Amino acid sequence: MSSPIAKSVKKLTSRSASRHSLTSSSSRKRVVAGKSTRLKPATKRSPAGKARARKATKVRAAKQKARPVTPRAASTKRHSTKAHPKSKGPRPAKRRASTARPKKAPVRSSPLKTVHRRIILPPRKPAPPPPQPTYDEAAALSAFEAARREFTRGRFAEARNQFRALVEKYTAVSEVTARARTYLAIAEARLRTELAPPRDADSLYDRGVIELNRGEYVAAQELFERALKREPDAAHIHYGLAATRARLGAIDTALKSLRRALDLQPNLRIRAQRDHDLNPLRSDPEFEILVFARD
Repeated sequence: MSSPIAKSVKKLTSRSASRHSLTSSSSRKRVVAGKSTRLKPATKRSPAGKARARKATKVRAAKQKARPVTPRAASTKRHSTKAHPKSKGPRPAKRRASTARPKKAPVRSSPLKTVHRRIILPPRKPAPPPPQPTYDEAAALSAFEAARREFTRGRFAEARNQFRALVEKYTAVSEVTARARTYLAIAEARLRTELAPPRDADSLYDRGVIELNRGEYVAAQELFERALKREPDAAHIHYGLAATRARLGAIDTALKSLRRALDLQPNLRIRAQRDHDLNPLRSDPEFEILVFARD
């Protein structure tokens, strides 16, 4: 007797053999017929769906042809457009450094470009020599220089006389006489201010010093004496009067004025030791006692 387990095994083997034979036969039929082994989709598209797909592809192709392709757009297509973590939009594409050399812009010629041309000038003619002064012009110039020297030294009276003589003698020399008239007016104005009697002691002393330097010792003595009447205890006025009297040769009165000046201001001894106006007094022994005496 056969057991139920053996029967079930026989059934399984017979089924697997029948399946194997069916699959081998069907594969042979497919190879013989030359058909592909690709499985067809279970669902098929309807004719309306196919028409819509074709229309959509045509519209896309037309849009791509009409849209101009720029180099920037082409370059952005190559790179990925992932969203930047901080921005909402897509991350901008990185540009690659171009290795090609930039093209030089064409140099345009400016309309204001100056054209340097060499200008050849004719040779210069030598300047004519200055005209030589005539006899009257040379004499007028020398007289003018002599009067101007007196004017610069402060001798306005002498300068006034020389300028007057020049204007009267050389009237034909207009340039020199015009300058001489200018100096003549200034000299007369100075003399008017000097001849006006000053009122205070300092002005009288200053005028006396001017006359002493000019050599007008008599006028200087009068001015110093007038200044002492207004200020009798001024040491510098007594000293100026002593120098003026020494120049005039009045030794006794000069020593008296010098003694009074040194009593009022003893430091004037240093000035008296080197003053040339007191040279006539140096041979007197009293001068040595006054000036070089030690306290």
